[in-house]
Amino acid sequence: MHDYHGQCHCGAVRFTARTNLVSMGDCNCSRCRRLGWVMQSVPAADFSLHSGEEQLALYHFNTEKIDHLFCRNCGIEPFARGSDGKGNEMVMLNVNCLEGAPPVDRSTISHWDGANF
Repeated sequence: MHDYHGQCHCGAVRFTARTNLVSMGDCNCSRCRRLGWVMQSVPAADFSLHSGEEQLALYHFNTEKIDHLFCRNCGIEPFARGSDGKGNEMVMLNVNCLEGAPPVDRSTISHWDGANF
């Protein structure tokens, strides 16, 4: 496991997440496809928001079960909050917002068919 520091583009929203980045994925839903997300989920206990809570704006779509949070200043969504199928609180990291994360080869990650969900 590794502690990654992350932030939005302007730096107003900053966080730390503990993960090993072994279950990264992407999604082809209309939103993720447009954003170019590479996702990594972590238990909420492994995520810490350090600054920018007041800068986060909330967006819901589709089933409205995921809190998509983006920076009001720069518009970047560095993470989202929700729960897994068992009700455990999770945070979905935007790997592209993590400092020091290795380059991602999209041919080696999981692909979620959110467009047909």
